[in-house]
Amino acid sequence: MRSEGVMIRENEARRTGVDPLLWIIPLLLSFFGIMMIFSLTSHTSLEEYGSPFALGLKQLQWLFVGLGGMLFMYMIPLAFWRKYSGVLWLFALVLLILTLIPGIGIKAGGARRWLGFGGLRFQPIEMLSLAVAVHLSRLLNTSEKRGLSAFFTVTSPVLFISVLPLLFQPNMGGTILIFGLVMAIHVNCRGWGWPILFGGAGFSVFFMLILKEGYRLRRYIAFLDPWEQPMDSGFQVIQGLVAFSNGGLFGVGIGKGLQKLNYLPAAHTDYIFATIGEEFGFIGTFAVLFFFLLWAVRACAAYKDASDPFLSTLVWAVSVSVLIPMFINLGGVLKLIPLTGIPLPFISYGGSSLLFMWAKIGLLMRVCREVSLQ
Repeated sequence: MRSEGVMIRENEARRTGVDPLLWIIPLLLSFFGIMMIFSLTSHTSLEEYGSPFALGLKQLQWLFVGLGGMLFMYMIPLAFWRKYSGVLWLFALVLLILTLIPGIGIKAGGARRWLGFGGLRFQPIEMLSLAVAVHLSRLLNTSEKRGLSAFFTVTSPVLFISVLPLLFQPNMGGTILIFGLVMAIHVNCRGWGWPILFGGAGFSVFFMLILKEGYRLRRYIAFLDPWEQPMDSGFQVIQGLVAFSNGGLFGVGIGKGLQKLNYLPAAHTDYIFATIGEEFGFIGTFAVLFFFLLWAVRACAAYKDASDPFLSTLVWAVSVSVLIPMFINLGGVLKLIPLTGIPLPFISYGGSSLLFMWAKIGLLMRVCREVSLQ
């Protein structure tokens, strides 16, 4: 017999049309990420900020900002996005172009990917992924073009205009993210044919871009054989694998990992999944993957419930814009693909990523609500 609490939650979900797991799972992942950031940054936060809790508290503050962003997106009717999706996309592009202007864009690690507002840094690529998801969903559902015409007159212009500033930053990870997102949206609306053909051509272009730039070539070599230069380009890859090895089945325990002690670069950002493997073992990493899988299953259910083509495409696009960064990050950390610098959604340290991930959750919840009212 089901408990009264379970029945109440099911009735509430039925009334609002929102599956509670669509926001509960990201909330659990976010709190777990904050706990890991506290664990991984206590020594560096003490040295740099005078408090071992500085970066963890900062991420907690961004979580509250992100939850505010979720509520904001949830309150906006979808009719607004049907009408102004192009404005959102153009605004995101303007911010992306501003990163390329000296004196405005912030250069770090050889790339211009950030804008600064006071003491805050913001990556416009996070807004762009949301804008592309909304705008291309609308375009493909209002256009009557099919086949080659739809691909080259609707999908390709959005793709080309969106990735062009990313190539100048340069931001290969962001380029792959937008490319994959655009292809996925087109597949949902117009089928596999042209995305498969264009995807093969795109892979060739990406490979040439890798060979053109020295740092990208070093990353590719490190991906193929990190032990060839274990103290240089292969160092981070090897230390990530060492972290997984140290963790074993159950992990060494929260706060007891050694790789965070200046052995593993980007331990709380790009490589946070490896440190989860060290401190929580295979059980911890499996739990993270299980929660992402469960979230994807619930998002798939919301996709099937949406009978309106625009709404179903929007659910698909938003869900894919959350899952593609996860696959890119895990692929790089697990040495399945070259590392690209994409954070792990909801878990990695980073304010702009967390904010826009939660904005996507709010938009997804709004779609579910309007679907239930149809």
